[in-house]
Amino acid sequence: MKKNAKVIITCAVTGSVHTPTMSKHLPITPNEIAEASIAASEAGAAIIHLHARDPKDGRPTPSPDVFMEFLPRIKQASKAVINITTGGGLGMTLDERLAAPKRASPEMTSFNMGSMNFGLFELGGRFDWKYDWEKPYLEKTKDFIVKNTFQDMERIAKELGEGHGTKFEFECYDVSHLYNLAYLVDKGWVKPPFLIQGIFGILGGIGADHNNLMFMRETADRLFGEDFYFSVLAAGRHQMAFCTMNAIMGGSVRVGMEDSLYIAKGKLTESNAAQVAKIRRIVEDLSLDVATPDEARAMLGLKGAHQTAF
Repeated sequence: MKKNAKVIITCAVTGSVHTPTMSKHLPITPNEIAEASIAASEAGAAIIHLHARDPKDGRPTPSPDVFMEFLPRIKQASKAVINITTGGGLGMTLDERLAAPKRASPEMTSFNMGSMNFGLFELGGRFDWKYDWEKPYLEKTKDFIVKNTFQDMERIAKELGEGHGTKFEFECYDVSHLYNLAYLVDKGWVKPPFLIQGIFGILGGIGADHNNLMFMRETADRLFGEDFYFSVLAAGRHQMAFCTMNAIMGGSVRVGMEDSLYIAKGKLTESNAAQVAKIRRIVEDLSLDVATPDEARAMLGLKGAHQTAF
C-alpha cells in the first residue's frame, strides 16, 4: 500500500444498494442529491460517490437523464471528484448500469469485483415504509445474486477505463474479489494506482470483524505491493469503527448514507455532511491529514474534472 498517504474521504450520498429509502433524511430528488453532495464536499469529502433515484418515489434508477440533472450542479459548485456507480440497483442489467457513466465520462466509477449473494432481507421488518416498492426490494434479496462475471468486469474495464479514461473505486466485498482484481491487473485491463474499497458487514460478503480487515489489507499488500490505496466502508453500526481503524493503519475511509443511516447509536444522521464532518474530526484528532480533492486526483492519477462530459 502507498505509504505516508493523506486520508481520502469518500462520501456515498444516496446509494440504492446498501440502503433503499429508509430515512426521511436520505436525499432522493436531483436537487436533494446535488445539495447533499455539495455539503459533503464542503465538510471534507474529496470524492462523492453517486447513485440516482426516481424523484417520484425514490426507486433506484439507471437513467442518464436523471444523473445529468445533478452532476453538472455538483461539478460547478464543488471541486470534489465525482464517482458514479456501475453497480446501479438490484436487478439492473449491465447495459443499464453503464448507461450513465458512458454518457457522463466521469473521473471515477465504482467497480464491483465479483458476483455474490447480497442479503438485505433481514432488514425488512425494521422500518416504516414510505413507498410500496421498498419492502419487496429488500425481501427479494433472499433469492438473489448480484451479477458481476469476468465478462462483465472486462466490459467495464475496457468500455470505461480504456474508452473514457475513467479510473475506478474497486469494491471488494470478500477476499476473493482481491484476486479477481489481480486477474484484471495481470490481463492489463486496469492500471495502478488502484483505490481498493474493502466492504464489510454485507450478508453474503466478508463479515465486519476487525481480523478480517487485517487479512484483507495483508492480502492486498501481497497482491499489489505499493500500487494501491486501501479504503474501507462498513455497513450500519460498523461504519465509524472500521473507518477509524483503517485510518490508524494508514488507509482511507468512506462514509455516507448509502452505507449507514446513523450518526451514533440509535440516532439517524440528518445529513451526509454530518458523517463526513465526524470522520474528518476523528482523522484529524489522530494527527492525520485529510486529502483535498486535487490531492486525491494526484494520488489516484485521475484525468481531471475538465475531461468529463457534464
